[in-house]
Amino acid sequence: MKIKIDENKNGIDISVDDVKNDRQKLLEAFRECQEGRCSCPTEEYRKLASLEVEQSAEGIQLRLKSRDGESIDKSEIERCLDYTAERVKKAG
Repeated sequence: MKIKIDENKNGIDISVDDVKNDRQKLLEAFRECQEGRCSCPTEEYRKLASLEVEQSAEGIQLRLKSRDGESIDKSEIERCLDYTAERVKKAG
């Protein structure tokens, strides 16, 4: 799995490529976060105005938009993605 994180003025864009057989498990984990049931060891999801999840042939794209006046910590998002990747591997 390859993860690329880009910060922008409205939040963070994430590309998760080379997901192989983990696509469905990753989508389920990201859906939990969309629904406010995020199990990541961070409080950053409280700063989100929205979380969009899109699929492509290459992988999964996430678009995190921060609430007005909030700034999402990229290092916390990296930690959350590491946690999610590890969780998916264990469920494997």
